Amino acid sequence: MKLFRSTPIIALGFAAVTSVSAAAGGQPNLVVPFADDLGYGELGCQGNSEIPTPHIDSIARNGVRFTDGYVAGPNCSPSRAGLLTGRIPTRFGYEFNPIGAVNERPGAGLPAAEVPIAETLQDAGYTTGLVGKRHQGGTADYHPFRHGFDEFFGFLHEGRDFVPPPYEGVTTMLRRKTLPGGLTGRWVGSKGLIYADHMGGNEPDYDADNPIVRGGQPVVETEYLTDALTREAVDFIDRHDDKPFFLYLAYNAVHSPLQGADAYMDRFSHIEDVHRRIFAAMPANMDDSVGAVMAQLRESGLEEDTIVFFLRDNGGPTRELTSSNLPLRGSKGEMSEGALRVPVMMQWKGTIPAGQTYEKPVSAFDVYATAAANSEGVVAPEQVEGVDLVPFVTGKKTGAPHETFFWRQGGRSGLRHGDWKLVRMGGWKGPSKAPWEHYDLSKDLSEKTNFAKSKPERLAELVELWERMNGEMAEPLF
Repeated sequence: MKLFRSTPIIALGFAAVTSVSAAAGGQPNLVVPFADDLGYGELGCQGNSEIPTPHIDSIARNGVRFTDGYVAGPNCSPSRAGLLTGRIPTRFGYEFNPIGAVNERPGAGLPAAEVPIAETLQDAGYTTGLVGKRHQGGTADYHPFRHGFDEFFGFLHEGRDFVPPPYEGVTTMLRRKTLPGGLTGRWVGSKGLIYADHMGGNEPDYDADNPIVRGGQPVVETEYLTDALTREAVDFIDRHDDKPFFLYLAYNAVHSPLQGADAYMDRFSHIEDVHRRIFAAMPANMDDSVGAVMAQLRESGLEEDTIVFFLRDNGGPTRELTSSNLPLRGSKGEMSEGALRVPVMMQWKGTIPAGQTYEKPVSAFDVYATAAANSEGVVAPEQVEGVDLVPFVTGKKTGAPHETFFWRQGGRSGLRHGDWKLVRMGGWKGPSKAPWEHYDLSKDLSEKTNFAKSKPERLAELVELWERMNGEMAEPLF
């Protein structure tokens, strides 16, 4: 039996994207707190009892937690491109993850031909703000103002120090190729600075040509960066609570460098391993920050007028940060579930029932589609590949929002079709000679049993589906 029909593959839900929900009540606000490199298993509502995250958990408690949420890529920039455009970024050549100086190359950014969610909402009368990490191009062509955002406070590259040297008020752990005194493993100083050689190289130069910017001008920021971003987000809501707004709150927590603020280091003093202790301090700090944002929505009387999505960009880099993706296999940069499946939560009080757990596949693309479908006057581009999730979580629609997900990054490839997963882990560049792996996610969430040899016919059909979709993709832009 064939896995798919011979008709051309198109994304589901286009019609739903441009419809208007009668229950929407006009133009609901959209707030998207977006975490960076947070592991699948590092939230309380995901089963973690070591690091309390009550505020993030409250979004699930007051709405719905999606167990099978997926992003568009296994690392930062392609994933964000998918969230913002609502479509597979490989379709328009956004395949790889620009880092370091590549961020400043012409052509290394979100193409002007794409219509991101901020532009669509802005055209419908929304005030739009980006607070935090951009990572969609570091040159003038890619400034957030030129892609639909009215306000911007944050930075343009892939990372930032939370506190720059001299690292006051934090414990900082940096990667080093060589440790002082010829040591191996870890060097612990007496002034809050730790070096570790576990990654085999030096900490990336995140702050090079990458200032904190307000609008178009660099600023000097003195607060711990997570707290500064929260301050700006709360202020944005307070200033715009008399009109419809979209706030994309792109935290760089818990991305490296590892820097734990003193108050949070004290909170987790019982964790003996300082590496893990610094990590624990970072999501706890972010959780309190999300709590401040949610409190401002309540203070402004906007809880029932605001759709809130919490998600993150990709799986946690376990070896680098200690982040756990359990029970999933693998980590950031791979094509396993641990790289691509992420915690997704949605709250819209008074419209979607609270306390749900939804176990069918959803996508970061659906943020765009859901916002557009439930706001009067919003017309999303036809190419948006997300679907409106509201009918699914209110019981008006049954079945799965998505049947097939596709991923490609150089020689690394992935596909989910129904409950079947296809994985190929080649090199970063060029065609791959690595073998395909095949898993049944309905019985094997951790991808332990590879059916590639025992189910060759099913493998062949999955590979054929991947190759057909691959033929729709563009060549890499950079």
